[in-house]
Amino acid sequence: MANDNIIMIGMPGSGKSTVGVVLAKMLGMDFVDVDLVICRRSGGSLQEIVDRNSHSDFLRIEAEAALSLNCQRSVIATGGSMVLSPDAMEYLKSMGTAVYIRVPLEDIKKRIRNLDSRGIAFLPGETLDDIYAQRTPLYEKWADLAVNSGGGDSIEDVAMRIKSDLNGK
Repeated sequence: MANDNIIMIGMPGSGKSTVGVVLAKMLGMDFVDVDLVICRRSGGSLQEIVDRNSHSDFLRIEAEAALSLNCQRSVIATGGSMVLSPDAMEYLKSMGTAVYIRVPLEDIKKRIRNLDSRGIAFLPGETLDDIYAQRTPLYEKWADLAVNSGGGDSIEDVAMRIKSDLNGK
């Protein structure tokens, strides 16, 4: 399998999908959103799938969606909880370069206004602060490249930084 893909990782609201689409256009690549793969495979919106499955079942469904991918020259936007599945992350990294969009928690909180309907994998009682603290070390661990984003950065600015950093690799 070719490893010419770019795998976007980061918190919900970090811009993996929006930046990923722009980056794919800049690079002349395809774009794959794992959340949409999950929706197609499971039938329903991401929130419906999160609601009707336990946390561990959702993480399994998410990992299976990633493990089903067979693409080349694609920018792949993962779900924010993908880093909780070592098997899925090892598989994705075998396909390409993992790019972590690093966004401060305060900016994530400003961006996510629909916590109850966004399809975020929370355990009962967990907060955005909790998942940020839990997942940030995992994003850092799995990333081949990390790009800071936040504040007034435009989608295009972040995509250009990723493109530039990838060219420097």
